[in-house]
Amino acid sequence: MTAGSGAETNAAAELIAASAEVAAARAEDRPLVALESTIITHGMPWPKNVETARQVEADVRAAGAVPATIAVLDGRIRIGLDDGDLERLARAERVMKCSRADLAYAVATGRPGSTTVAATMMAAHAAGITVFATGGIGGVHKGAEHSFDISADLDELARTPVCVVAAGAKALLDLPKTLEVLETRGVPVVGYRTGELPAFWSRKSGLAAPYRLDSAEEIARLLATRRLFGNHGGVLVANPVPEEAEIPRAEMADYIDAALAEAARRSIRGKDVTPFVLALILDLTGGRSLETNIALVRNNARLAAEIAIAAAR
Repeated sequence: MTAGSGAETNAAAELIAASAEVAAARAEDRPLVALESTIITHGMPWPKNVETARQVEADVRAAGAVPATIAVLDGRIRIGLDDGDLERLARAERVMKCSRADLAYAVATGRPGSTTVAATMMAAHAAGITVFATGGIGGVHKGAEHSFDISADLDELARTPVCVVAAGAKALLDLPKTLEVLETRGVPVVGYRTGELPAFWSRKSGLAAPYRLDSAEEIARLLATRRLFGNHGGVLVANPVPEEAEIPRAEMADYIDAALAEAARRSIRGKDVTPFVLALILDLTGGRSLETNIALVRNNARLAAEIAIAAAR
């Protein structure tokens, strides 16, 4: 299911089940926006998780595109979930957090799975969806020179031709190293109406965005041009959180440091680090981080819909 591997993508189509809404959109050539599901199962508590999932889907529809939330249910990769499926996933326990390494296992064993950025990109590409909205991508974790903890999202962006709209990488990561790896992997990082890389909850990171574009039409033109080269992978569009919803970078740094220190003290590692740190930051901020997270996800969904519409033209 990698870029340039048409046979594998066609074979993967046998594992995919599209919702009625997504199938109708395909038949009518309407623009689609992929949405991840890890935010539902591992990123937010009940009932905010399902409320946010419904709101983000509504934002995509209001902007004129069709949402396709992706997850593994009943041994199939589901492209688009109905309202009952969203609630079922939001309430489920022991849901696998699926990245590239886990997706086939979840399908083969029939376990429910939510998809990270990497797995959502894989599934979206297999389903022919080229634009994907998320909160923030994974990246290089702090201390990676010792732990080698680097998210599979970065390699997926390098190999899979999907445009990912995010509020940068999650701010608990080593952002300079994450940006460096993206450059090494040949992934264009485009600041949307900004010359500075956003830092998830905060509008600024102190790092320059390699490129800047100011409209969905310009981004769609970049995507179309990039596809002409073949085997060129994805594009990351870094969309800052709305100003009224941000938590300033200096304030967030204290919360992040405290949460990471606690994760280290408890010897939490690997894919368990991010959900643990996010949950602890939620407590430390008195719930503010969750409201900011919701605002940025909705903001990304609206921009992704605009890009999908522009690309469809």
